[in-house]
Amino acid sequence: MHDGAEALRILVAQCRREARSIGIVGHDSKGFLDDAAGDVRLDTASHAGIVDYRPEELVVTARAGTPLAELTQALAERGQLLPFDPPRYGHAGTLGGAIASGLSGPARPWRGSVRDAVLGVEIVNGLGERLRFGGSVMKNVAGYDVSRLMVGARGRLGVILSASVRVAPRPPAEATLRLSCTAARASELCRRWARLPLPITATCWVDDVLHVRLSGSKAGIVSAQASMQLHETGDAAVWAQVRDHDHPFFAGDAPLTRLSLPRGNRFAAADVLLEWGGCQAWLRRAAHEAGAAQDGFATAFRGRRAQHEPLDGTAKYARRVQQAFDPEGVFNPGLAT
Repeated sequence: MHDGAEALRILVAQCRREARSIGIVGHDSKGFLDDAAGDVRLDTASHAGIVDYRPEELVVTARAGTPLAELTQALAERGQLLPFDPPRYGHAGTLGGAIASGLSGPARPWRGSVRDAVLGVEIVNGLGERLRFGGSVMKNVAGYDVSRLMVGARGRLGVILSASVRVAPRPPAEATLRLSCTAARASELCRRWARLPLPITATCWVDDVLHVRLSGSKAGIVSAQASMQLHETGDAAVWAQVRDHDHPFFAGDAPLTRLSLPRGNRFAAADVLLEWGGCQAWLRRAAHEAGAAQDGFATAFRGRRAQHEPLDGTAKYARRVQQAFDPEGVFNPGLAT
């Protein structure tokens, strides 16, 4: 069956010949982040479907336009999940968009990032060539791991046609617990728990409440709960709300800044949403007003176009990679550094 990959390649090649730029979109669920406008809109949403799924090997291959909802449902039927649990802003999103944005959900410090899960990709580069990198097995290979360069590149290196990603078994049991405390206390607890063998898969502090998710066997969860002295049951819906920015904290049009913080930091501002065991903080103010990021990195996420510029030490390498994949700047010109 014709899957549309060749049609996308032909479109890219034609735009290159005609010196027209291309804006790549899937469901456009992250359109508020960046201006990817081009002379031609390349929509991958119709290039969808699971190509290969091997539950026994914990690997799935799907086309870029495959809706995240469809993919996660297929995995759930076999007792598995996407470990990086990508955000679905507006309850939408595609696999290609998840990889291109590089955004991960609440379990990221414990189950890994998008980059950790990507095994291989097929793309169309700026020269209109179909290229395949990596594979669909979990093993180490010699050479550069080019497939993972696509993670967080936001389409500037090429159009993702399909990707093979690692999946994980769904835990047999989960519990969401809560504790009323200050941000400083939550930060202290997260640092203490990080040194212990606990089945934590998510944390979030907001509005003077620390939410904690435990995943694993029922016996393991009961034991951990007693060890952590958490006795109040919380609402499991909080994790999807935080992941998808449906939580009341994100409501409105106020500027939103994301802080990436080093592990073990003592960040304790009271007007934030703090997750990832204290390694990610959301602030409802502009990046230039966020103050010192405790040796971390601040990203403007809302209020003005999101800023994802590479750090000075890596900028020249980012430009060289982009030049190799898209020498004429065909893709997403609004994002060019």
